[in-house]
Amino acid sequence: MSLQSVREFFHARDLQIPIIETEASTATVALAAEAHGVEPGRIAKTLAFRVGDGKVILLVASGIARIDNRKFKDAFGKGKMLPPEEVVELTSHPVGGVCPFGLPQPLPIYLDHSLNDFDEVLPAAGSINSAVRITPAVLASITAGQWVDVCGSAA
Repeated sequence: MSLQSVREFFHARDLQIPIIETEASTATVALAAEAHGVEPGRIAKTLAFRVGDGKVILLVASGIARIDNRKFKDAFGKGKMLPPEEVVELTSHPVGGVCPFGLPQPLPIYLDHSLNDFDEVLPAAGSINSAVRITPAVLASITAGQWVDVCGSAA
């Protein structure tokens, strides 16, 4: 169970980060923002890509940030978002609940600087109705995420 793998991830690291479960779906940025009563930019979406060298990476960005193709290519080479079934296979998390925690195998985690526009962000927690409240700095620390600049403005 994906939510359970996130619980185990936090427990193994002695992290006291409560997982917020809602009755409502949080499977999209808009739904998550509404369910948690926050602006969409605070939702930290996790996207899975296969990049130029064939490796899979996870990119966590603000819910309102959009990938800037030039910046992405400069950072990673060509990239393509993974289809939903491959995302589930590699992360154990359903699309809409994908997060950088509790992965069955280590994947490189990249955090876009768009997250730093907020003092607190809400990534999913392994299911389509869960999240955690966390600072971008703690998110980087517990995921060993590397900061990148691959998104443009939401305009």
